[in-house]
Amino acid sequence: MIAPKFIPLIYRQLLRHRIRSLLTLSGVMTAMFMFITIQAMQTGVSQATQENANDTVLVVYRKDRFCPFTSQLPQYYESKIDRIEGVRAVIPIKIVVNNCRTSLDVITFRGVPLDEFLSVKRNGLNIVQGSIEQWRSRSDAALLGETLARRRGLKVGDRFDAAGVTAYVAGIIQSQEVQDQNVAYVHLDFLQQTADKNLGIVTQFNVLVEDASQLDHVAQAIDQEFSVAEHPTTTRSEKAFVAYAAADMVELVSFTRYLGWSCIAAVLILVGNAIVLSVQDRVKEHAILQTLGYSPYLIGRLIVFEGLCIGLFGGGIGTLAATGIIEWGQYSLSMDGLSIPIQAGLLLLLTGMGLSLILGVLAGLVPAWQASRHEIAQCFRAV
Repeated sequence: MIAPKFIPLIYRQLLRHRIRSLLTLSGVMTAMFMFITIQAMQTGVSQATQENANDTVLVVYRKDRFCPFTSQLPQYYESKIDRIEGVRAVIPIKIVVNNCRTSLDVITFRGVPLDEFLSVKRNGLNIVQGSIEQWRSRSDAALLGETLARRRGLKVGDRFDAAGVTAYVAGIIQSQEVQDQNVAYVHLDFLQQTADKNLGIVTQFNVLVEDASQLDHVAQAIDQEFSVAEHPTTTRSEKAFVAYAAADMVELVSFTRYLGWSCIAAVLILVGNAIVLSVQDRVKEHAILQTLGYSPYLIGRLIVFEGLCIGLFGGGIGTLAATGIIEWGQYSLSMDGLSIPIQAGLLLLLTGMGLSLILGVLAGLVPAWQASRHEIAQCFRAV
């Protein structure tokens, strides 16, 4: 640690070359901003696609179809699926999106039958505004995920239009499920009539199984049931379905991991370069400090603390800016009616701050070691 009496000295050293210090801080801020943003995307991909032992939801989709516009299944499949052993509940869903391509601002309408939907999902939904009763009372009513409502600035009582569908906001919900956060739930028959007048046709079935261990068995049974039907199906767990449908995006986000670690390397190089240049400019001063009684070890610690200050201040600003913008914007990558959130919580904030501190210290170690090894006479001859 550094005694408080040395803080003014370190402060003056940092401000001696203001332009160089500002450029270094700007570079560190930018690199850490990119790193935190990339890590937030990685976190969202993991949350949306990595299965766990508690997953019990299957998605039944039209075989060889990828976009909601092309997946069409007869609604009467519901009764056949419901009779399969291991199935606890079946929810037919009609999906309409305003953009089937990858985008940061997609509105996804999910038309669901009220009774079946509430029997399965009600315990997992927290109504933060409005009520279920309001949603029941109007045919054009919608329950909005909190992320969608915040992003579009919508509140209970508002009307909004997207993808040719005009809906009334009857409630806003919170949910731990990723796909519930950026969606508008509406009545199934309303969406069927409004979107394409195809009553009796849905996009997919969400199937809740009795136990997670039965996922594969039930999925195979469903696909076998409709293997020779006019509309064959492909059944996967919900998170496996998201990973498959968004495979290109998931692969792209995974590739950015290398870019993120390149940003970390850039921070280390930037801070290290700034400290090395600063130490080279102060060789004579270090000799004077040694004649005044400063030990080589103390001089080395002062240099390391300079690196810590640059790394923590620049990296801290970049980290705070990235997490603040991501949390304020509530961004998510959406494609084919599915969402991958970009999330930067407290853990990522602390990770960014900790990395900034560690990188600053590491960047100062080599120049500190070099400076601490200089003898007084050698320092004066180097000037």
